Amino acid sequence: QVQLVESGGGLVQAGGSLRLSCAASGRNASDYAKAWFRRAPGQEREYVARISGSAFTIASADVADSVKGRYTISRDDAKNMLYLQMDSLKPEDTAVYYCAQAKGYFGTTLPQDYNYWGQGTQVTVSS
Repeated sequence: QVQLVESGGGLVQAGGSLRLSCAASGRNASDYAKAWFRRAPGQEREYVARISGSAFTIASADVADSVKGRYTISRDDAKNMLYLQMDSLKPEDTAVYYCAQAKGYFGTTLPQDYNYWGQGTQVTVSS
């Protein structure tokens, strides 16, 4: 069984920073790709960032255009942790952020390719 638990959300002023963490458990969890998605009230779930799993041949990571240059995704396989460093936060970044584990190793931007999800952590950016 796989369990993902997010933490690190909170209230921050525009221009500030937050670091989200996701603790993953389950056999060979580090093998699989992971990603961050977010959902603002009344909006569709939005891709934020992805990173390949340790079973993929080459380390690969990317972030959505909307957060490029401001967000960084990383992982620590020894600790089974996934991180999202968020800098220069904007009010439009306000959302519930979810970490997810993929069915495969590379990691896509599509939510249907992820079969395990955390419960989410609220990020609120004030103006």
